Formats: sequence, structure tokens, C-alpha cells
Amino acid sequence: MCLKLVILVIKLTVKIYKIQSIRREDLLKDSEGNFMDQNWLKQIPVEIGNYFAGFVDGEGSFNVSLRKRNDSKVLWQVILTFNVAQKDITVLALLKHHLGCGRIDHRKDGVHQYIVQNHTALKEKIIPFFDRFGFLSASKKRNYSLFSKIARLVFASQHLNQEGLLEIVKLREDLNEGKGRTRKHNLTNFKESFSKNPQRLNAESIQLME
Repeated sequence: MCLKLVILVIKLTVKIYKIQSIRREDLLKDSEGNFMDQNWLKQIPVEIGNYFAGFVDGEGSFNVSLRKRNDSKVLWQVILTFNVAQKDITVLALLKHHLGCGRIDHRKDGVHQYIVQNHTALKEKIIPFFDRFGFLSASKKRNYSLFSKIARLVFASQHLNQEGLLEIVKLREDLNEGKGRTRKHNLTNFKESFSKNPQRLNAESIQLME
């Protein structure tokens, strides 16, 4: 009994020491200037991080969707999505394990999808990871840069006012350019939605100034 107690005390001491040993340089500032613990990122071996980045470079995507919301002051909802699709679930499961967030969906056609949409997970896990382990292809670098700019605007709640939302939609126009890209809603739809309802826009502007 005495030996078990000693072992328990030692384990608790080690845990306390690990917590206290987190240094300020192990913390990364988020878009609001708050520090986030990035020790988990340092624990990912460089070769593993680079492998994941290379895999996502070829198989992953960063998407920003717009959804109409009549119950919203700005009429639109911004949906951020990091997605990797693959028939073999192995790498997707490893991604989920090392990043510690997201979910894996299974489609009827046999393809598995690793998906992250939660804002906290994107801010504290996905963006810090790919800021450290970058991409090689020019197109993925560009798309990630646009996505991270949009995401940081959303994290700063800029999507909740017309000016910020307009900036997001303009950035989104250049995201994932190329053959096969289709958008249900675009910049024209966004502008038309406000021109059709100027009274609501004016009411929103008044509320923002109060």
C-alpha cells in the first residue's frame, strides 16, 4: 500500500512538472493575441509532418462555402472546411490521430473523408500545423494562403459585418481556381442579396454603430 502511494505521488509530480515546464516560446499567438500551447506540434516528428503535408498537397483541399441564412443579420453563413479524401483510410486515421481533431466520414462509393470544420480545431490545430509544415506546389501554397486569410477574418468575427464579409467573399473568388470549380453562390449573388434588401442592411449598419 505504501509503495502504491509513493508511485502515485511520483506520477503526480511528473505531471505537475510537465505542466510547469511549458515555456512562453512554446506558445503561439492566435488572431486575437491569445497564447496557445503548441507543444503538441513540436512532438510531431519532422519526417511525419512533411509526409502529411505532401499527402495533403496532392489529396487535400481547403474550402470556404457560403450558405444563405435569412435569420442572420448579414444574410450569409461562412463555412470553413479542411478535407482529405482517400479510399485507403490508413493515412486519414493517422492524420486524425496526430492532429487530434476532426472526423472521418465514409461515403457510399467507398471513399473515406477526413473533415475538419470546427473553428477552434482549425485555429489551434490545422492552421498552426500547415504554417509549420508547408506545401511544395504553388497552387496549394496559394489556396492555403487564401484559406488561412479568410479563416483569420472569421476567427476575428469579421464575417458578422458587411465589410468583413465582403472581403471574405472577394478572397474566396480566387480560391481553388481551375477546371471543374463550381460555386452555388458567388460575389454577384452576395451583392444582389444586399441590394434587394437595403432596409435590412441599413438596420444592420445602425446596430453596428451603436
